[in-house]
Amino acid sequence: MTVLNVKNLCESTKYKLSEATGKMEKFLNEHSIQGLNVESNPDMDEFYKGYLSDTRHLLVFCEVSYEKLGVSLRRPTFNSEYAEKVLYEVYHTCVNNFFYPKNEAYSEDGRYAYTGQDAIRFRKKPNREVRDLTIELSKIFETLREDLTYYETDYITQKRMQGERV
Repeated sequence: MTVLNVKNLCESTKYKLSEATGKMEKFLNEHSIQGLNVESNPDMDEFYKGYLSDTRHLLVFCEVSYEKLGVSLRRPTFNSEYAEKVLYEVYHTCVNNFFYPKNEAYSEDGRYAYTGQDAIRFRKKPNREVRDLTIELSKIFETLREDLTYYETDYITQKRMQGERV
């Protein structure tokens, strides 16, 4: 990839991560398990506990990646190699952790991706705030996934061909 393309991709990725972290931070600051589970259903307690835990982890991953992209963009001489490594990390930490959460409160059903419907399917029926946040984030992370697909395989292949371990 050309240096200009990498730099532009870093800028757009940084913006999208900023948008995602803003939404997650606002949600996490305003909601708790008790506030989300108004029926006091023990099964839903576990569901929301897992959902909030995954969201906190994703927020941290996104904030760290945002900072690394900022460092990359602020350097006097843009280091394309470092920036590509950061973009690779964004794909493998942020995007993958959104679409494959540890506690599996939701999953992506690819069959719906081409129908215009939401591809996110929840394990249990969440309240409106959880659903809305997840759908909003899915749009951001879907765009990031499309933008960064190169870093899923081609970047690794390129590094291995150069004899580097990734």
